[in-house]
Amino acid sequence: MPCTVALLAHTPHPDELVAAAARICYRDVTAADLLAGERESLSEALLDQLWRSGHLSTFEHASFTFAVDGLSRVASHQLVRHRMASFSQQSQRYVRMTGSSVIVPPSVADMPEAEALFRRQSEASFAAYRRLVELGVPAEDARFILPHGWETRLVLTMNARELHHFFHLRLCRRAQWEIRALARRMLLLCRQEAPVLFKKAGPSCIFGACGEVKPCGRPFKDMEDLLVED
Repeated sequence: MPCTVALLAHTPHPDELVAAAARICYRDVTAADLLAGERESLSEALLDQLWRSGHLSTFEHASFTFAVDGLSRVASHQLVRHRMASFSQQSQRYVRMTGSSVIVPPSVADMPEAEALFRRQSEASFAAYRRLVELGVPAEDARFILPHGWETRLVLTMNARELHHFFHLRLCRRAQWEIRALARRMLLLCRQEAPVLFKKAGPSCIFGACGEVKPCGRPFKDMEDLLVED
């Protein structure tokens, strides 16, 4: 089952705020007045210019907070490498695991024999975890036997600049399948609330030449192609 993502909160009027923040550098007007002006008539051309020129510091004024459920710890280990972000993750020290709950990769699920073996091993790991706890081993130590694929849940916050960086890396076809699916769901939510700010968020193959040393050989044709589930 794919992970679920919800946008818990975001900076109000993110498109307009970023545009107003950019204008205050060159105008002798209050930020409040500039924001009011952008809310009346948003300058999409200005945001596009900022993106094309790489002047993304103003993007940092808009932040987005997501709740993620059903992600594996394999993917969460990759996620926390994005250091310009804030994370709060369910602790296996303080939350007792109550059932075998492991993310099954599609390559395993597509093969009945492989899936059966995978599930047997994950259930055996959980049985050993449960027995260790019954024997008095602290949960923080018993958890060592649980697989990397165990489900977790977390809350993460990124500003728009870091989200662009995240989408650039993690929406590439060469990214691991699970974090790519997470990034796709996050981008869809961001585009609902800030359609101009994230109009050109995504891998380089859509907006220019691929920057990978070893390209995937299957570049996305356009944003619509990117946002369709694999």
